[in-house]
Amino acid sequence: MRITCLPRDAAALVPASTEAAPRNCRAVTRSEKLVRLLAAVMVTGALSACVPSTPEVTATRGPAQLLDLPLADPVPGLSNPVPAARLPDNSHLGRDFLELSFYLESGRQLPRFTRFEGPVSITLAGNAPPVAQTELNRLVRRLQTEAGLRVSAQPGNANTISVQFVPKSQMRRAVPDVACFVVPNVTSWSDYRSSRGSARSDWTKLTQRHSATVFIPEPATPQEIRDCLHEEVSQALGPVNDLYRLPDTVWNDDNFHTVLTGFDMTILRAYYDPALRSGMSRAEVQAALPAILARVNPAGGQMRGLPEDPTPRAYVKAIATALGSGASDTRRRAAARQATQIAAAQGWTDSRAAFAWFALGRLSMKTDPDVAIRSYLNAGAIYARTPGAGIQAAHIDMQLAAFALGTGRAQDAIALVNRSLSPAISGENASLMATLYMIRAEAYAQLGNATQAEQARLDMEQWARYGFGSDAAVRRRASEVAALADAGARMN
Repeated sequence: MRITCLPRDAAALVPASTEAAPRNCRAVTRSEKLVRLLAAVMVTGALSACVPSTPEVTATRGPAQLLDLPLADPVPGLSNPVPAARLPDNSHLGRDFLELSFYLESGRQLPRFTRFEGPVSITLAGNAPPVAQTELNRLVRRLQTEAGLRVSAQPGNANTISVQFVPKSQMRRAVPDVACFVVPNVTSWSDYRSSRGSARSDWTKLTQRHSATVFIPEPATPQEIRDCLHEEVSQALGPVNDLYRLPDTVWNDDNFHTVLTGFDMTILRAYYDPALRSGMSRAEVQAALPAILARVNPAGGQMRGLPEDPTPRAYVKAIATALGSGASDTRRRAAARQATQIAAAQGWTDSRAAFAWFALGRLSMKTDPDVAIRSYLNAGAIYARTPGAGIQAAHIDMQLAAFALGTGRAQDAIALVNRSLSPAISGENASLMATLYMIRAEAYAQLGNATQAEQARLDMEQWARYGFGSDAAVRRRASEVAALADAGARMN
């Protein structure tokens, strides 16, 4: 299930409020305006509930007091290239496979292994835009070639996955905190509404998969459509769980990875290995895994036991509260801080710790920018040494680049953008790429380099429409970044 979480729209900047202040309000200082502007634009998406819906589908400060962002490396090692993604050894891969396959996101255990038995048709329904078919065809080719799955974008197979587009207003009323999701054994939106909460659409009641429907809001940007297709179709086919522990997968509710990774394809290949079948117990699947993983990941060595690294439900609950829409800002910040404390107590130095810091940074920008920037730096330092977390590190650098631009550090902003471009391209994140180029253009303009600024704007255009969906949305985003640059220029 893709939820409307922090990085939902890879670099979606939220515009500052345009509401007029009450006449009896005191004058707002320039420093406070800058902090408010930074708080408004330094985001990667709507910070709304990362909580599975039911039923289970799948003191303002002035700039002088802000943390200094020097031209040199902000944190030792942060500017080093992020280690490339690599598959874990087969003991860890086996653990991940079982945890992904036998639990729901809520923590409920699945009593048996289920999948489609035989070829699967994946087709579009409803008011699907043309880009949806293009992206579906591309996804199907990848599933065929990289995971070896018998899937087709043409009808005719007994097993079916239908991708249906539903008016966004209807989806928000029914599942307000979910961007898109998949449900088994339903054929339409009305069928889903009528069967909601019943055994028919309950993943725990399945004995074998025959049909599923993916619901995507309409309208949506091309990137949102692609992101939803990758996560929801893959969960219709395979694991229905998400794990905060995993850095290199779409099956993580941090939503940083938006297209299927090599890890995901390996899990799907194992999921459809001939040694498995629907109805097997966890013990039976576990017994078959060593031979399966030796086939799909021969470099991973022999599977020897299952290393334990559980994520306490207290952490999951704290993150859900921090990212949720049902709590006050104060409570959400406290929950994010609790998540960082749980991570420290567990001794984590992985993506769970980094994501907790990321959430705290996002939630602290308005109230304590020092805490926010330090939290981003903590998150970035962890991501920078985590294999496969290049896209996460790029998101952090975008946040820091926005801060640098808004505080008059144009050269810093350019350096941060430059080291983010490669992982953003590898992650196929068009909205992040467009935003990085917008920051780069305004930074060069601050430095008086009109030629480089214009080139950055030209580079931005090839990504912006795909990521943001319309010329109007692109203009809004560009004006927000320009306002931030203007604030930075006035500080020099």
